Amino acid sequence: MGKFKLKSIKKDAIRSALDKAVWYRALSEPLEAESICRDVLEIEPDNQEALAALLLALTDQFTRGLENRYREAKELAERLTSEYDQEYYSGIISERRAKSQYQQGNPGSGHLAFEGIKTAMAHYERAEKVRPVENDDAILRWNACARLLMNSPDIQPEPDAASEPARLE
Repeated sequence: MGKFKLKSIKKDAIRSALDKAVWYRALSEPLEAESICRDVLEIEPDNQEALAALLLALTDQFTRGLENRYREAKELAERLTSEYDQEYYSGIISERRAKSQYQQGNPGSGHLAFEGIKTAMAHYERAEKVRPVENDDAILRWNACARLLMNSPDIQPEPDAASEPARLE
């Protein structure tokens, strides 16, 4: 099938469109949310809410093994204008990627997940330091990551090969 010329939404429909993007994410339909956010960004390329919603819709797709979604989500985080948002959403990207890698169950996935969760926690700690008043989202995410690590003995750092005793065979 050939290419289509996409239709533009009206500027005064952006609020409603962003509300729908949130709704589609809640319905586990990240592709629809992604499409809506891209439509908004065509009208307002720096719309912070649309950038964040698109980033989240992309991270919703990590479980499908779409590595290109990770790279694009990282690029979107860099376009966010507040230091808090950059750190907070970078934490979400790392956390969701780590959980996705862990769920795939490949050899070493627990070690990969550990590194990703630790990276996420570092982002959340930086976000906490610059968070808006009455916004403890970064703390809530950090605590969730800490609980995951405390309750998942198979998510752990990779053993240091140099510190392991040599095996004689």
